[in-house]
Amino acid sequence: MATAPQSVDTEAQRLARRHLWMHFSRMGAYGPGHEIPVITRADGCYVYDEHGNRYLDGLSGLFCVNAGHGRAEIGEAVGRQMAELDFYTLWSYAHPRAIELAARLAALAPGDLNRVFFTSGGSEAVESALKLARNYHRMRGKGQKHKVIAREVAYHGTSLGALAATGITGLRSQFEPLAPGGCHVPNTNAYRLPAGRDPLWAADAIEERIEFEGPDTVAAVILEPVQNAGGCFVPPEGYFRRVREICDRHDVLLVSDEVICAWGRIGHWFGCERFGYVPDLITVAKALTSAYAPMGAVIASDAVAAPFMEGDASFAHGFTFAGHPAAAAAAAANLDIFEREDLCGRVREKEGEFRAMLESLRELPIVGDVRGAGYFQAIELVKDKETKESFDDEESERLLRGYLSGELYRRGLICRADDRGDPVVQLAPPLIAGREQFEEIHDVLSGVLADAWERTVG
Repeated sequence: MATAPQSVDTEAQRLARRHLWMHFSRMGAYGPGHEIPVITRADGCYVYDEHGNRYLDGLSGLFCVNAGHGRAEIGEAVGRQMAELDFYTLWSYAHPRAIELAARLAALAPGDLNRVFFTSGGSEAVESALKLARNYHRMRGKGQKHKVIAREVAYHGTSLGALAATGITGLRSQFEPLAPGGCHVPNTNAYRLPAGRDPLWAADAIEERIEFEGPDTVAAVILEPVQNAGGCFVPPEGYFRRVREICDRHDVLLVSDEVICAWGRIGHWFGCERFGYVPDLITVAKALTSAYAPMGAVIASDAVAAPFMEGDASFAHGFTFAGHPAAAAAAAANLDIFEREDLCGRVREKEGEFRAMLESLRELPIVGDVRGAGYFQAIELVKDKETKESFDDEESERLLRGYLSGELYRRGLICRADDRGDPVVQLAPPLIAGREQFEEIHDVLSGVLADAWERTVG
């Protein structure tokens, strides 16, 4: 698994540097001596680069290859579908795979969330949910309800509407002015919770913000079951029950952004099931197909859908490729695998073992906190365990980008070293991962984090 550094100016490297614009990437950092990682094949929990080096995919691509790489049956299902019907739009038409998948998702979703609006990905799903929330209230004569309340440091997507809900200043500022109406409240970072504070204060802060903005102006609250950015913030007991009550009290829709947390990532079909709440809208994407094809969706309650199902009403919104026949076939085959192998149950069964491995890293002086749920975990890095002192921006830059990201990859582990909040390392392996992979993760992390401490503090 470990890899020896190689720097070969291949044709792929030259073409990539000249023509490929990678996402969220510092393109100027690549050049002679600093290769672009070119991944050429994958199988199970592992991916391989152009030199044949193997890496444990500890991030499931980007929180999405939940069923694991190399599932030939998904590709075969896509091939059969393409031979039968390559494409048809959902703009005033339907096709069998979209119909079947919508019914299947409705059967899996909690409560009365029975109406499925397909998209091509996660940002599109969030954008659609926010537009739907505004439109829903307008259809009921409450068109002034347009604001959305989200949490600080939360990531909800890159389109301008979704970015208005995103609570990460660095991602927002360079694209301002954004779509109006984005409001933010504290997140559920228990590690940084002041001593003696009510654990549900962050839920109450949502109501305070609704009342400050004026309930007649607030359309929706959007929350992830476990917040990704900042490092897998888990809600305290009773948090979502309180939020549900607040939303009901003020006629505000609750949107559960499950682009990451759905499809077994935290042990259930939907993350809201783990925490015992039923939202009005659920956004999904990523592992809906285990990333074998791009697809997302908004799953809406009957009550939210109702105003659009009468007379000449229409939700005037859509995407050309949403509900693509090939993507729908991939999703169906993916869900077949989930059911056959009980991947949600596997996560619940193995979660304790995965977490225990990560908890063992607390003996390292740089590890301040370990948190998360299911196969969605994070390690927060600190300068001082007693005071919880974090690294400043310059130190984080050196720690994460100057050392950790590259060294973890060099030693054969792909994960996320992130400083959108305090610096963390995030792990989200495919749901088929087990003891062998957990031990590999431990061996790499323990060595790299120990070395990182010596480089930055020791």
